Amino acid sequence: MAIIEIKDLSFSYAGTEEMALQNVSLSIDEGEFVLIAGPTGCGKSTLLKCINGLIPNIYSGRYTGSVRVMNLNPATTPPHIMSQHVGMVLQNPEVQLFSLSVEEDIAFALENIGLERSEIVKRVNKVLRILNIEDLRHQSPFELSGGQKQKVAIASVLALQPRILLLDEPTSFLDPASAKSIIELLEMLCKSEKLTVIIAEHRLDLLLQHVTRLVVMDSGKIVNNDDPRKVLENIALNDPLVPIPKIIYLARRMREEFGFPSSIPLTIDEFVNLLIG
Repeated sequence: MAIIEIKDLSFSYAGTEEMALQNVSLSIDEGEFVLIAGPTGCGKSTLLKCINGLIPNIYSGRYTGSVRVMNLNPATTPPHIMSQHVGMVLQNPEVQLFSLSVEEDIAFALENIGLERSEIVKRVNKVLRILNIEDLRHQSPFELSGGQKQKVAIASVLALQPRILLLDEPTSFLDPASAKSIIELLEMLCKSEKLTVIIAEHRLDLLLQHVTRLVVMDSGKIVNNDDPRKVLENIALNDPLVPIPKIIYLARRMREEFGFPSSIPLTIDEFVNLLIG
């Protein structure tokens, strides 16, 4: 069942004639883990802002088409209402962290929507436990590592109990180990909490084995939308839109030269298993 339905969506920011989105149509089912890829400026972040209602409520411009999210219209629903259905984690976690302790940061949005103290405590405890950061409860967010900061930013969004989680390049400031930890956490949340997760990201090699769908954008349009393996089997090896991971590049060249392997591996382990299997 579709939890997000976008039809013929176009948008240009105020003061510019350039179209950030052009006739975008996209349907996303509940519980999907979707990766949106494409070059800088292709429209990934703009699309996320349309889903959570920041466009056109905060960022004005020419907006046509329709977006429905959990039977709500983000364009006409107040952002503080949408935030309880659609949470967003930004590229730099420090933008979302400002309190003196992790616990206070997570509780901030809950206090703003007027929840009872007992409910706030319950939700804060729950997200700390789910993200396995209970030991960080009383620490200052600014003393944490990059990966820990990103987990706290995710916790502060999850405390509002959204059904959809949007992430705009959340691994950009992280080392590979921290990025891998965040992505595995997102996959866990998608499965255990039944969240719909949509992530705009450049680092495909870390994500492909975890996501259910790969959406490729260029110049404000969706140019590919399918199972990750199918997309990467069919796009050109030198496609400028998607930096094909080296293991996939190698596997496709081997198939072209030797007819092997028969399917495209998404990880090194898959590649090795194809070779020895």
